[in-house]
Amino acid sequence: MDVVIEVSELTKRYGRTTAVDHLSFTVRPGRVTGFLGPNGAGKSTTLRMILGLDGPTAGAATVSGVPFRGHRRGLRHAGALLDAGQVHGGRSAEAHLSALARGNGIPRRRVGEVLREVGLSAAAGRRVGGFSLGMKQRLGIAAALLGDPPVLMFDEPVNGMDPEGVLWARRLFRRLAAEGRTVFLSSHLMSELENTADDLVVIGRGRLVAAEPLADFAARGARRSVVVGTPRAAELAALLTAAGASVETGGPAGAEKLVVTGLPADRIGAIAFENRVRLEELTPRAASLEDAFMQLTADSVEYTTGQPR
Repeated sequence: MDVVIEVSELTKRYGRTTAVDHLSFTVRPGRVTGFLGPNGAGKSTTLRMILGLDGPTAGAATVSGVPFRGHRRGLRHAGALLDAGQVHGGRSAEAHLSALARGNGIPRRRVGEVLREVGLSAAAGRRVGGFSLGMKQRLGIAAALLGDPPVLMFDEPVNGMDPEGVLWARRLFRRLAAEGRTVFLSSHLMSELENTADDLVVIGRGRLVAAEPLADFAARGARRSVVVGTPRAAELAALLTAAGASVETGGPAGAEKLVVTGLPADRIGAIAFENRVRLEELTPRAASLEDAFMQLTADSVEYTTGQPR
């Protein structure tokens, strides 16, 4: 049987506040599934319910068909990084992992193996309280890997990492999925998910917005556009609008840029040529994950600045 994370009608209420609202989705093995949502969308609450750290008000979350609490020696079934700061600062990295290994029936040799894998062998004897945030994130990833589990969940795992660390983490998550594991990755860094995830689960105000391949989500939420540079922006904008395009303007005087949707680049170029409008730029812009996310979650943002979107 495939080792999957199954969330079915999952609901969590705190008094009158509904943090997660009848949420259903499946995370499958062999792929990295990204978990996206605005601040306050319910991502962390959902992860905690999957791991049995919080009980749902209604609905269910299972790992391999069983609630996570039903798995003895949980780290052998699912590894997770939820908060890298929740480690006793007076313990060494090695002591922290050794305690987890003993409690989960994991061989002692795994401590050294995972410390090497995350690049912390030289810091094994150092107290965690002296670690940088990036080092704590690596230690948290080591703890998740300790039981060599088939399911892995990470909440904002690259926070505090330098570019080398981010690249290392990206390659690690891809490798874990290629090994057939179920990898569920929550992040607010859309550029990271764009470079790492195969599938996306997107929520807003605790409700499901989308659950589909990343490429499908990006294409569905944002139309392709063309960036056009011309010294006669107002004139060209009128011509393109008359031809059925949607045009937004911007840029400094004398070097204005148009962002055009609804017409392909070759048609825009032809209209400019026919009307003897000089072009300084004609750049097709593919649909982006960020554009799609902003459009599809626009009604789910808890805090806004009041600035136009």
